[in-house]
Amino acid sequence: MTDPIARSRRWTTLLRAPRAGMPAIVPTLCAYGGLRLRGRSAPLQADVLGRLGTLEVRLARTAADVRRAQRLRFDVFFREMSAIPDAAARLARRDIDPYDAVCDHLLVLDHATPGRAGRPSVVGTYRLLRQEVAERQGGFYSAAEFDVAALLARHRDARFLELGRSCVLPPYRNKRTVELLWHGIWSYVLAHRLDVMIGCASLEGTDPDRLALPLSFLHHFARAADPWRVGALPRRHVEMNRLPAATIDRKAALHALPPLVKGYLRLGAGIGDGAVIDRQFGTTDVFIVLPVAAISTRYIGHFGEAAQRHAA
Repeated sequence: MTDPIARSRRWTTLLRAPRAGMPAIVPTLCAYGGLRLRGRSAPLQADVLGRLGTLEVRLARTAADVRRAQRLRFDVFFREMSAIPDAAARLARRDIDPYDAVCDHLLVLDHATPGRAGRPSVVGTYRLLRQEVAERQGGFYSAAEFDVAALLARHRDARFLELGRSCVLPPYRNKRTVELLWHGIWSYVLAHRLDVMIGCASLEGTDPDRLALPLSFLHHFARAADPWRVGALPRRHVEMNRLPAATIDRKAALHALPPLVKGYLRLGAGIGDGAVIDRQFGTTDVFIVLPVAAISTRYIGHFGEAAQRHAA
């Protein structure tokens, strides 16, 4: 996530830079229509990745699927939370980003609650961007906030996956939905032989002093190991070390963390240095890095080494 100035700069870059001989306005227009650029991704053998009861996790198949994911994101980020929509989002009533044209979109659908035209409702989504796709299309989304280039340079042989734009409808914020989303991500990681997951995670609010407890907890007790640590860009860096380690009530700090961040930490993720304030979305962002080799064996055992637990 970015503030309005940075977001505007990235849109301008996308509009100006060429894409495989085409004007780069194409990714923006594609994203608005829910379309995706050709050659952006190698499809999986099966786009339905898992089922749990009436819920199904799969990749978006059509432009309509992408628009449904964008609509869900709009409902969560802009209607439920405190994000401020730009003109395009307000007009379409969808959260639209040029990266939508180059990412894969993971969807959780509920077959028990039909939506428009009788299709299963989209109740959860994640956006997935593989390194080889990002490098052809202008880089990772999180590079607007954090020094991702330094991380990639240190691990040239690793294959990275960026996770982003995660959201779930309120009635579905439970273990079943989150488990199915992670089953889908794990299936995707295995299918594409990926080594590291990265991305931004958000704490609600833009006043770092009011977030001193969770930010300081992450700084003192959850930082990534040096080879994997990523710093916030200097011009956007917000200090996370706001309280001495000895004064932190760990139980209270964990309680103050968003469920998504706690989930990453349980899996074995580490946190970068410095946070970034995203005023458009009303959040304070931290960087997450999760090498596949660091994932707890408990969770690999739970989902299965071949992602067979909830396989379709």
